[in-house]
Amino acid sequence: MPIIDIKLPKSIARALNLPVSDPRRQQIRVLKKLLKKARFTQFGQMYRFDEVLLSRHPGKKFQQLVPTCNYSKIFAEWWHKTLEGTPDVCWPGVIKYFALSSGTSEAASKYIPITKELIRSNNITSIKQLISLTRYEDVPRSAVGKGWLMLGGSTQLQKSATYYAGDLSGIQARNIPFWFQSLYKPGKKISREKDWSKKLDEIVENAPDWDIGFIVGVPAWIQLAMEKIIERYQVAHIHEIWPNLSFYVHGGVALEPYKKGFEKLLGKPITYIETYLASEGFLAYQNRQHATGMHLALNNNIFFEFVPFDDDNFDADGNMTDQPEALMIHEIEEGKDYALLISTNAGAWRYAIGDTVKLVDRSRSEIIITGRTKHFLSLVGEHLSVDNMNKAIELVSEELNISIPEFTVAGIPYGSFFAHQWYIATNDAINTETLRVRIDEHLKSLNDDYIVERQHALKEVFVEVLPEETFMNFMQSKGKVGGQHKFPRVLKGRMLEEWQSFLAHQKVS
Repeated sequence: MPIIDIKLPKSIARALNLPVSDPRRQQIRVLKKLLKKARFTQFGQMYRFDEVLLSRHPGKKFQQLVPTCNYSKIFAEWWHKTLEGTPDVCWPGVIKYFALSSGTSEAASKYIPITKELIRSNNITSIKQLISLTRYEDVPRSAVGKGWLMLGGSTQLQKSATYYAGDLSGIQARNIPFWFQSLYKPGKKISREKDWSKKLDEIVENAPDWDIGFIVGVPAWIQLAMEKIIERYQVAHIHEIWPNLSFYVHGGVALEPYKKGFEKLLGKPITYIETYLASEGFLAYQNRQHATGMHLALNNNIFFEFVPFDDDNFDADGNMTDQPEALMIHEIEEGKDYALLISTNAGAWRYAIGDTVKLVDRSRSEIIITGRTKHFLSLVGEHLSVDNMNKAIELVSEELNISIPEFTVAGIPYGSFFAHQWYIATNDAINTETLRVRIDEHLKSLNDDYIVERQHALKEVFVEVLPEETFMNFMQSKGKVGGQHKFPRVLKGRMLEEWQSFLAHQKVS
């Protein structure tokens, strides 16, 4: 009996059997395919895609003619036209879907174009990951053909005159292939529900009727769902409800803080599979058991470039220079941090996705995500950026007429969930509770993901007000004095431990 008892359409099967070649050849082939498809768009005409295609070295020519961009730049110059229904801007045709992603300080959400070609590419990469399970050892093969519980955004999308908008997970669920629909849970009806609490209640109610082999979603949501199911049916662990549960497919948030909590909810070990699925595309996935990295999807309509994450290419705030050094997959080295640029079949061109990655296995083209080009805080999927923090502090300072010259934020455990701990520097008289409430409220208005997580896994926000000199004294103690040394806006790991130790010592003395 085959491990995967799913009959795929012939077109999908052909796409999964692309000839294997070295990474450089795969990527050049992908680039040419993208350029040919988009050469008659406004973007393709502006940046002479035909000339790139005629070049003996299309990769280098592409880098010479096409500028790099971030979201703000490409949206202001190009993508805003697609929201208005203009066809053939950066990709042929009219863009029907937009994924809403965490925004900058100027807006609550970004609008990321999603094309039918990108949806198909995401599905193909998902199938490739599923097929990779044939190489896993000591896993229950019977679980692969069982139900897939996918906790994501609502499939009931926002409707505009020319497009639909919503979470990528909701868009993908709305376009699930027909041959997968029998396995997909919680099913079309529950997936349409926009209210997460109501959706969770319906999932709990229907849980005993499902035979789940896979769970897919953000760790905090998955953990919350399993806890509610266990409580509702008074069982010892989730395997009493779903005996065939064997796999957890995760991504977007580090899993390590959750593993202990997960183990308490399980009756037996499960296999964890990491993915790198961004709003802009399915970039990489774990295709080997016990692999430390994820395999880049090099031959599925994403052209990757890698910018060394160093002082030559980025300023102190994490902003990329206008003409950074950009390398292709065959040019990068193991063990070094690179910022990702991607070009896709949704009209992203040399687009800085904001993540930093590290190559950990050259022969397998495997990477790990090492962080963001700009500091951010995301314990449970709140994706709180420094831009969000700065804007919230600016608004609070104006409202309360106080000066806040320094601040920093840390993520901390709070019971079985998490909280944010803010440290605010001000020498002005201020009510700490008022400050806490105002910061929290502004962040809710600035960041869609933050407001969702504050209702669930991000249970509390704490604020400690300190004199400005406390921050300065800490920097002095680290030997970091002067304008080029900035207090980190997000504290993690060793730096957080040193800061907490410093404060404790200050209170004692």
